[in-house]
Amino acid sequence: MLDNPVIQNIFSVALYLLRIAVPLLSIVVVCRCFHSLKAGRRREDPVVILQDMVTKEIIPVLYWENSLGRSRSCDIVLHDSTVSRDHAVLMRRESGWIVVDTNSKAGTRVNGKKVEDRAQILPGDVITLGSTSLMLKRTSEAKNLKPPKRRRVHAASPFGLLFVVMLIQIMLCIEACFAGGQFSYMPLIPLGVLVVMEWGFYLYSMKGLNRVSFELETVGFLLSGIGIMLLCGSGVEATYIQLGALLLGIVLFCVMIWFMNDLERVMRWRLAIAIGAIVLFAINLVFASENNGARNWISLGPVSVQPSEFIKIAFVFVGASTLDRLQTARNLSGFILFGGVCLGALFLMRDFGTACIFFVTFLIIAFMRSGSVRTIALICSAAVFGVFLILRFRPYVAQRFAAWRHVWEFANEAGYQQTRVLTYTASGGFFGVGLGNGYLKSVFASTSDLVFGMVCEELGLILGLTIVLAIALLVFYARSDVTRSRSTFYSISACAAAGMMLFQTCLNVFGATDVLPLTGVTLPFVSQGGSSMVAVWGLLAFIKASDERTYAVRKRK
Repeated sequence: MLDNPVIQNIFSVALYLLRIAVPLLSIVVVCRCFHSLKAGRRREDPVVILQDMVTKEIIPVLYWENSLGRSRSCDIVLHDSTVSRDHAVLMRRESGWIVVDTNSKAGTRVNGKKVEDRAQILPGDVITLGSTSLMLKRTSEAKNLKPPKRRRVHAASPFGLLFVVMLIQIMLCIEACFAGGQFSYMPLIPLGVLVVMEWGFYLYSMKGLNRVSFELETVGFLLSGIGIMLLCGSGVEATYIQLGALLLGIVLFCVMIWFMNDLERVMRWRLAIAIGAIVLFAINLVFASENNGARNWISLGPVSVQPSEFIKIAFVFVGASTLDRLQTARNLSGFILFGGVCLGALFLMRDFGTACIFFVTFLIIAFMRSGSVRTIALICSAAVFGVFLILRFRPYVAQRFAAWRHVWEFANEAGYQQTRVLTYTASGGFFGVGLGNGYLKSVFASTSDLVFGMVCEELGLILGLTIVLAIALLVFYARSDVTRSRSTFYSISACAAAGMMLFQTCLNVFGATDVLPLTGVTLPFVSQGGSSMVAVWGLLAFIKASDERTYAVRKRK
């Protein structure tokens, strides 16, 4: 196409500069998005205060949901032997402040009247737990409570961040158009569809719903766009399926944000969602066909669906539905049963990678709900025993990972994929060989299970690490936002969803590079896979819901 050598050289330099600009701009977007998320959080100021009626001690209430009791794991620790370890929960709802007794021995009273289920509390009311009486007061009534110094911080412009993301996608599209040295206009079509979707969603969210934050969605579009442009450069026909899945994922994201706005509705649907997840597993076991050793795909005409991806959302949802019964064994036992059913079904499906993801997510939720290290130790001991039984009576499981850490000894057999990933990743260097110019795309599962290697080969190691960094930062953000969420449900579900995505990322990256066994899981947002794309946007909704600004703040019209 370009016959003039001078023009060829200029054009090659221009494409190389694009390969440098893409990862650098991506780093800027990721850093600015998470800095903006941090800047927009509410400071950890007292919401209300409790005053001990005897000692006159002022106890600041920092959270929307607060566990009260003698246990050190409670949010408000009461040094009273007549108070139960987990005595009650004080929480804020749309109707005001509510206290719920959590099966305490001495019971909970409001103004001398015993709380049977829950009771509304107003400023000036007295809560009695054991022999301790606490009066609810407004923060303005506390004499010695000094208001914290506020530091003015500037959040990034949502419009500006999304505009930079669009520029990154345009640069990737230009590379895809000239992949292999021949110009093709075909990548322009997916780019146009992608730009329309993200800006349409931006206008709907920021103008239609009057929200003030769009950082998480921007990160999602950045990572999803990289994956879609990677498919364009490889000439994969599934690009349009991936775009359709992205659209469905955005719809699911919006529906879940609306659904989780009402915590009473969340509680009502918890059991139905758990039953629906089990039914999905049953359908999978009956109708799924075996693919690469695992029975986890159901064919619906030309489209294949992986039900376990959607069950991830249900798993987080059911596990996080603590609400009125915080830190109680009875509340945790139902989730243990549900988790056991899910893991058992995944074992029958031979989907061991997804089973590992579910188990780690189970540990995160169990610890956040119980606060007990002993409970987690017991669960891990039972898991180790279960793995021993599997290896003892199902030896074919161990055979699937026989090449692990020895892939170069089986370079043309069981280790074929990992050795190619390691070789081509090294050849890509920091900025890659160019979109569509790599060799890994000819290897089986290059755009799904091995996509990290493909990103590193064609787009460079820096961009590959930036993708991992963006997903890792979701965990740090969710963890730091725990105390500022409106409900424990939002806190636990955000940490569980972010932890699930990070662990899945580790399995994908370390499996492809032979640090861990290759388990065949996808890289969130980036890997080809419609079910995965839809599910990961659903998981992102949990993190979005934990941000107080999602429901509590609106822009002035």
